[in-house]
Amino acid sequence: MRFIVVTGMSGAGKSTAMKILEDLGYFCVDNLPVPLVKKFAELSFGSEGGIDKVALGVDIRSGDVQELESVLDTIPKKEIFFLDACDETLIKRFKETRRIHPLVPEGRVDEGITLERKELEELKKQADYIIETDNLLTRDLRREMEKIFVQNKDYKNLMVTVLSFGFKYGIPVDSDLVFDVRFMPNPYYDRRLRKMTGNDWEVRRYVMDSPVSVEFITKLEDMITFLIPNYIAEGKNQLVISVGCTGGKHRSVTVANTLYEKLSQNADYGINIIHRDIGRE
Repeated sequence: MRFIVVTGMSGAGKSTAMKILEDLGYFCVDNLPVPLVKKFAELSFGSEGGIDKVALGVDIRSGDVQELESVLDTIPKKEIFFLDACDETLIKRFKETRRIHPLVPEGRVDEGITLERKELEELKKQADYIIETDNLLTRDLRREMEKIFVQNKDYKNLMVTVLSFGFKYGIPVDSDLVFDVRFMPNPYYDRRLRKMTGNDWEVRRYVMDSPVSVEFITKLEDMITFLIPNYIAEGKNQLVISVGCTGGKHRSVTVANTLYEKLSQNADYGINIIHRDIGRE
């Protein structure tokens, strides 16, 4: 029996995660009141082979969090899956969906987020898996969940986002590390390549044919590979590596793709890639 408790901040993607688990063959029950959680767990573990994969969704709406923590302590073989996002992302999502925060139905969303984060602080510390969903599309979240709940990989609680951008549009505000690759050969000045992007093989070859570019990637990979275990040990849950060129279309996309491919090889942490400015002119 695999018993997954799905929880986290309101707006971080719990409902989406539950749908993904259902697609992965889990028997899913969402928003169960705290007093019923223990009984549900007992029935699940006593099903005698009828159900072998269960996902239980609980959050701030389920009832008293301290009571929930006490109930979860009585469930022996559980895994807590916690979904989180930064305050700015959560506020944006609440505004887009025009939903009210469950803790402050007549107050400001940011006040509710602050209260909820404090309420869930201890539960997050007990989590076996933590995923920050700020920069994740649904397909990215599904890929990371498959690593944990299908492939059973040894998953470290760190989500790495490799992000390409153009300096002319501003440095991404959520960057942890920023690298400027404007010193590399610029395909923009080749008319044949100008309308292409770093996702095209011709542009990638143009950029990476330079020994300087190859050496930079080697040194960058070496440094990131060194940093990631130390960030994991520190307890960091999200790392945004931003790579910028002038317009965010050629060089930064090429380097971001190359770094992503290298880091993805046998990675035991989450990783995704975003090209923020690739479609801008």
